[in-house]
Amino acid sequence: MDQVFINIIALMALSVFLVWCFKRAGLPAILAYLFVGVMAGPEVLSLYNDPEQMHLLAEVGIVFLLFSLGLEFSLPKLIAMRNLVFGVGAGQMLLTTAIFAGIALLFGQSISTSIIIGGMVALSSTAIVIKQIDDAGRLNTPRSQMAVSILLFQDLAVVPFLIAIPLLAAGSEQSVGFALLMALLKGVVVVVLLLSVGRWLLPRIFNEVARTRTDELFVLTTILVALLAAGTTYAFGLSMALGAFLAGMMLSESQYRHQLEADIRPFRDILMGLFFITVGMKLELNVFIFEFHWVLLGLVVMVVLKTLVVSLSAFIAQQSKQDAWAAGMKLAQMGEFSFVIAALAAQNELISSQQSSMIISVGLLSMAITPWLINMSGKFAQWIAPNKDIEDISAEIIQSEDKDLANHVLILGFGRVGQSVARMLKLEGIEYVALDFDPVRVHESRSAGQNVMFGDVAQRDMLKSAGIANAQLALITFDHHDKALRVVNAITDLRPGLPVVVRTRKDYLSDDFYSAGASQVVPEMQEGSLMLVSQVLHYAGVPMSRILKRVRNERKKGYQHMHGFFPGETTEISYGTKDKLEFIHAVSISNGAFAVNKTIKELDIERRKVRVTGLRRNNKEIEDPNADTLIFANDVLVISGKPRRVERIEHFLLYGK
Repeated sequence: MDQVFINIIALMALSVFLVWCFKRAGLPAILAYLFVGVMAGPEVLSLYNDPEQMHLLAEVGIVFLLFSLGLEFSLPKLIAMRNLVFGVGAGQMLLTTAIFAGIALLFGQSISTSIIIGGMVALSSTAIVIKQIDDAGRLNTPRSQMAVSILLFQDLAVVPFLIAIPLLAAGSEQSVGFALLMALLKGVVVVVLLLSVGRWLLPRIFNEVARTRTDELFVLTTILVALLAAGTTYAFGLSMALGAFLAGMMLSESQYRHQLEADIRPFRDILMGLFFITVGMKLELNVFIFEFHWVLLGLVVMVVLKTLVVSLSAFIAQQSKQDAWAAGMKLAQMGEFSFVIAALAAQNELISSQQSSMIISVGLLSMAITPWLINMSGKFAQWIAPNKDIEDISAEIIQSEDKDLANHVLILGFGRVGQSVARMLKLEGIEYVALDFDPVRVHESRSAGQNVMFGDVAQRDMLKSAGIANAQLALITFDHHDKALRVVNAITDLRPGLPVVVRTRKDYLSDDFYSAGASQVVPEMQEGSLMLVSQVLHYAGVPMSRILKRVRNERKKGYQHMHGFFPGETTEISYGTKDKLEFIHAVSISNGAFAVNKTIKELDIERRKVRVTGLRRNNKEIEDPNADTLIFANDVLVISGKPRRVERIEHFLLYGK
């Protein structure tokens, strides 16, 4: 037991050190985890001689990854993508398997062995590809959706291989066709079962869990749902990842979607790292070193042929040529399920241990270069299948870089808000440069004479191209909290001290932006309410000078009088906002209450991050009572704060604890 604990500590220390080294060198963490696996494996440090000791725990990482992916989809969206999943995905799987099976036959392998090898090479890495494009914020682009669709079909295609391998082994008397038919029927049953349960039961469960206002219960329920769905499909002989994906998809339209993803992310990322470590442990260094020339040749052939096959399948399905080439390059590696198939095939003596090691070596090397392939896929696709509109926009970007941009406003996001700001700036004769990632919008805007550049606002090179070094102000107009936060961090790194104005819908997100370095955060809800109040006061006869003074004071004090609300029976609060919104609550101080005959200062209410906004005594209201105000029996104390703090302070006022 002591040695196991020491090995765990050593593995964690090695992981922390190597991930830090790789990130400092600008390399993705995935490569670090693969290297950790090689170092901790049986051929170097021998911390774990058998990677299967951690296989189940690592596979849970894939389950959580697919659950998170399912949250990005909905059933109507998946139905709309059926041409990609069962068109491009099926075409890629069949063509790639056939081509590499043919190559294996040319090298003298049997038909069974050739089919298995072809199937292993045809699979791509769901874990690496989705994580990379998700981290880059490009999961919803057409080419990424095409890649995800192909990966989904590949996950489905794993099942027939896992069933067929034992049956293809020598001495099997059972019909392969019958076994696959039974697997298909079981698949239909389990998918219908999970979709039915997920659609009608899961939202009700999470509604009840959310009402308990307990963080731990919500997280625990999320993990349980993902594992139960995965276990259900596994019990039917299907992929665990498929069940997790279906469960996530059923919850994708619920109000808890973002909180579910936030809860699952820490577990997912840690366990995914463990998965890549177990993959690295499977590498046999003697095969990798002494047969490296064949490994390298196999890698080049696989990357080229898989890119061509994915592109061809997409062409046949009448998809965009540029998206097809980009998706093909993203999926040019071997997948994690290839290692599972290789282990099962070696166990059933369909392939030799030497062949298995060669395939794993090629697969690991292909996974190692995948981050680079994904990053280069866009440029490669633009080069091999140029798009005239995009070329025109890119040319305009280069021209914009040559211009001397100075003292201009940088508008990041050119939607309705960005366009409205641009019109007002133009009326005042103030120069601006806008950045947007929608090629149609950029093309239309530039045709109308607007100074708009095509590019991702989160990329530092694009910020430099837009002249951030000489800008007088940066304005973030889009309402995407995580991405906007990344942009604020990028701006403050590139140009410390530059005023940054951020638009957000809700004021409880403002602190994140201020902490990142934003100069001003404009919450739409509060500003809209201020304008509405201004109109009401104006029609009520309040002088305009007093209205303007009131508005200025509210902004200066952080919208103090606009925070909090009295909740009602029909008030719905999502789990993700329950500790961000503020409630106003009236506490009746009864005879014998702890707070009786004590001042507000003595009770130290402010330290508990709750504000006293009013006091009612004998049906008369005392607004903003001072700290020396004495509280009497039968007083009504009006407090404002986050729900849990309000509950705790009420209990304290009444009972003293």
